Amino acid sequence: MNQRVAPYLFVLPNMLIFGVFIIYPALNNFNISLYDSTNGRTFRYVGGANYQELVDNADFWSAARATVVFVVCFVVLVTVASIGLAVLLDQRIRGRGVFRAIFFLPVLLSPVVVGLVWGWIFDRNNGLANTVLRGIGLGQPGWLVDGTLATVVVIFVGVWTHVGFYTMIMLAGLQGIDPTYHEAAMIDGASRWQRFRSVTLPLLRPTTMVVVILSMITGFQAFDFIWTLTGGGPVGATTLIVQYIYMHAFQSPIRYGLASAGSVILFCTIFGLTAINFLYNRRRSAA
Repeated sequence: MNQRVAPYLFVLPNMLIFGVFIIYPALNNFNISLYDSTNGRTFRYVGGANYQELVDNADFWSAARATVVFVVCFVVLVTVASIGLAVLLDQRIRGRGVFRAIFFLPVLLSPVVVGLVWGWIFDRNNGLANTVLRGIGLGQPGWLVDGTLATVVVIFVGVWTHVGFYTMIMLAGLQGIDPTYHEAAMIDGASRWQRFRSVTLPLLRPTTMVVVILSMITGFQAFDFIWTLTGGGPVGATTLIVQYIYMHAFQSPIRYGLASAGSVILFCTIFGLTAINFLYNRRRSAA
């Protein structure tokens, strides 16, 4: 067998599966976005009418604003927290392996279970959070019935769920830094903070870029734990674009075309922001 052909034959089965279950559905999704359906069975061609309807739809823009708020807060908090936790978990302390496992544990939990458990914790009447607050005389905030508080809760739960994964990525980046850089800085009399700011952070830039891109994609795709935690409420305050797409695709009245148009817009947004982030950091690294 030709040695140039052999590697492609090994990759071929995986590429066939990827093409059938990822590439083709994605292309067909764009095709569906050009049609409209009111029952999910019969379709009629409408061209770009679904996209125009989304542009004119106040609920879509409300979901878009909620998505931007969630993604920005999620990415910033996850990035900062993962750097801080990675630095702490990189210290030579007793039982650090146990601490690493504890921080990574939420990543292994089912997002649906995460949403249900935190929904119970933040229940206004019988939740653990309000039971504690009531015991110390701080009242019973409506965590999941107030739009602002519900947004805060959703962001908090999202960070709590995913920060362990990104911490492990940051930890790998930290351990890949040559210790001689820190030793040279110590010889020059740099303090711990100066070494962190002038040595650790610049050398962590490629890893930070990976975390920012991955967390941004995760934020835009957030659905399961939010759906079981708040159901998109109250009054749409935590309805992100993915929830908006789900409701139009699987809840009556079924609007597959409108949902597909929303998913195309979401894909283009994620792809565009990822490309901008990648090119910006690549140019900055080259400089």
